[in-house]
Amino acid sequence: MLKKSIILICVLAAAFALQADPVRAGKVMLKLQSHFPNNMPTAGPGLQRFAEVVETISDKNLRIKIFEVGKLVPPGGVLDAVSNGQVDAGYTTTAYWAGKLPAAPLFLNVPFGPEAPERIAWLYQGNGLKLWQEMYDSAGYNVKVLPVIAIPYESAGWFVEPVNSLEDLKGLKIRYGGFAGDVMKKLGASVTMMPMGDVFPALEKGALDACEFSAPSVDAFLGFSKVVKYNYFPGWHQPPSTLELLINKDVWEKKLTPAQRAIIETTAMANMIWSMADAEAAQAPVLTDNEQNKGVHNMTWSPEMLEAFRQAWEEVAKEQAEKDAFFKKAWEDLAAFRANYAIWGKMGYLPRNCAAGQ
Repeated sequence: MLKKSIILICVLAAAFALQADPVRAGKVMLKLQSHFPNNMPTAGPGLQRFAEVVETISDKNLRIKIFEVGKLVPPGGVLDAVSNGQVDAGYTTTAYWAGKLPAAPLFLNVPFGPEAPERIAWLYQGNGLKLWQEMYDSAGYNVKVLPVIAIPYESAGWFVEPVNSLEDLKGLKIRYGGFAGDVMKKLGASVTMMPMGDVFPALEKGALDACEFSAPSVDAFLGFSKVVKYNYFPGWHQPPSTLELLINKDVWEKKLTPAQRAIIETTAMANMIWSMADAEAAQAPVLTDNEQNKGVHNMTWSPEMLEAFRQAWEEVAKEQAEKDAFFKKAWEDLAAFRANYAIWGKMGYLPRNCAAGQ
């Protein structure tokens, strides 16, 4: 009887251990809804690489199955779908939650905001990532968030006609997202936000006079140069950006072991570096090809235009801080970090016109 009791206890203990340890219980598969096409430069391959590395490091005990954009839920529904457990994970951008969470675009990028090294420092060594998670927690979203892809400077937009003064912006029908859209509204433009797939047809049919979307390699993928020939730089409105990985918090805490969570966190961080390198290397050839082979004029904003954009952005930021307490908290934290960083940013780097090869 004693022997049978010991055997029964061992069997029950083993069963409990298997339930508590997904690796020992079997392979774990996370269903992930992507917001971006799998073949979109950097954004698509970067996510696929992330999933492949996670599978390799976990010895195939942890897999991420990527569903093409819109396959399980529409792009705008990714956050809610992950939060309520409709899907295990999502890959998207905070820009689309600005209507629900006014501070959300701060965790994508900030007009006239930090360069990539400074932004990464705020996220990982400052309070950036903590605040990003706090934003979702305080709003009742049941998600774990991690940065997973870094995108370089975007172009500042594609315009049907040159923009020589603020007067040229007035009444302009333009697709501009996030805080930058508010800046353009202040300067008199007629701003709309539309999904990726609608932008090219709108330009082609004349429903838009201008648009911004992403970095040159992505804009080339979307074909903007076929219908619009004035491409402006620098992308004051969207300096280096961060795309997010969302995982249902119940899945994160109950389905994954500490080792699996560490694999995902570490791989996501490494993927930030990979995607930054991939994207930075891809932009110069696109600019050259646009100008030499596609009749595109690579334009630069005048100092006067950039100053007007900056002043309008400061007004927008002040207004947002007055309306939303969490925006104010995150914005002030970022501003304080940047103030402390400023001496290194000023003293530690060569001016670009002094660097070798410039």
